[in-house]
Amino acid sequence: MPNNASAKVDAVELLEKQHREVEAMFERFEKMTDRATVSKKKLADEICNALIMHATIEEEIFYPATREASEETGDMVDEAVVEHASAKDLIAQIMEMDPGDDLYDAKVKVLSELVEHHVEEEEEEMFPKARELKLDLAALGEEMQMRQKEIEASQ
Repeated sequence: MPNNASAKVDAVELLEKQHREVEAMFERFEKMTDRATVSKKKLADEICNALIMHATIEEEIFYPATREASEETGDMVDEAVVEHASAKDLIAQIMEMDPGDDLYDAKVKVLSELVEHHVEEEEEEMFPKARELKLDLAALGEEMQMRQKEIEASQ
């Protein structure tokens, strides 16, 4: 994902921006032909790395803050963590595969659908709740951007 960390952005805005970027990458992948194996592999790996970074900053920073802010958020955060685990399993499989392998495109498609469902729940339930709980989203956003830079530097 492009790194525009110099601009101040709150945590929810940062996560939503990352959601849009990954959605756009999945759309590009869908349009690729079977013959574009090198481009497919490169884009799928880019999607996987973006999702790993995104999940990491959510799990290390956003989810704990959301859980801590209210007892009401526990189940929501637990479900999101389980969804991340499923996505990480698929990501690991995809990254070990090549576009010509059986089920490669199917796994990327299922990952896309899993992410789409996860994004919908976050944006319709968790993010509004985070705003309602008056979390310091600016401070969280700044911390998440710093962690994002660290992760991207190590990829």
